[in-house]
Amino acid sequence: MSSASIDIAAHNRAAWDRLAAQDCDWSRPVDAETIAAARRGEWAVHLTPSALPRDWLGDVAGRRILCLASAGGQQAPVLAAAGADVTVFDLSERQLDQDRMVAARDALPLRTVQGDMRDLSRFDDGVFDIVFHPISNLYVPDVRPVWRECFRVLAEGGRLLSSFYNPVVFVGDRDPRHAEAGFIRPRFPIPYADSRDLDEEVLAAELARGDALVFGHGLADQIGGQIAAGFVIDGFIEDMQPNPRFLIDTYLPTFIATRAGKPRSQSSIRSRPTTRLPEK
Repeated sequence: MSSASIDIAAHNRAAWDRLAAQDCDWSRPVDAETIAAARRGEWAVHLTPSALPRDWLGDVAGRRILCLASAGGQQAPVLAAAGADVTVFDLSERQLDQDRMVAARDALPLRTVQGDMRDLSRFDDGVFDIVFHPISNLYVPDVRPVWRECFRVLAEGGRLLSSFYNPVVFVGDRDPRHAEAGFIRPRFPIPYADSRDLDEEVLAAELARGDALVFGHGLADQIGGQIAAGFVIDGFIEDMQPNPRFLIDTYLPTFIATRAGKPRSQSSIRSRPTTRLPEK
């Protein structure tokens, strides 16, 4: 079965709607105490399991932030409570419902928009200062359109903060007997695709269960794709999996986060005043 015969977006939207209804880890909204603390300036958000270093975001008050494919009532409400002007964009309406619930509960000015992360055409060019994009691009077969759209909707000088899996996690055979024996058996190539690389019967079972289909993008697409879109990468984090799912997770950090900037044009640099202005 090929990806051409599956509506990936529709399938994964339905999968995440179900996960949200099941109260999975990424669909569990923050509590009112977390929001109250964020309003006092005591907050943290996550691109990887560890809290993001505060200097990656800095003061978010007044910043226009797009939380891209990161609904679930977790990151976006915290940033909104910290004073940011937040739009959360996600494929799953049920995930977005979690953000709407927190916004209503805690009187947060939070916008929610449903859509595919590869198509941000409803947003004009240069309308955001920050795109915050936690691990989620494994649910699309081609990640490069995501980077191009992020670049387009960011203002000059804006930042893209994103995270993704080290592609090594997709290489190994998933037969649990291998992990029990303590060895890793390479089986799948990178880039990886459930819809292409799984045995037909395994894929059929995955589809029947309604599991989300995943894609393991290589670093040439994850990092090189950002550079090709025009970004300048100036921050890099690796993080360990605190609850290893695969044997490889115990040997190296399998989470990666990058901070990338959209350069200012030469004309805008020349027009800037010579005195240093306070940050927005």
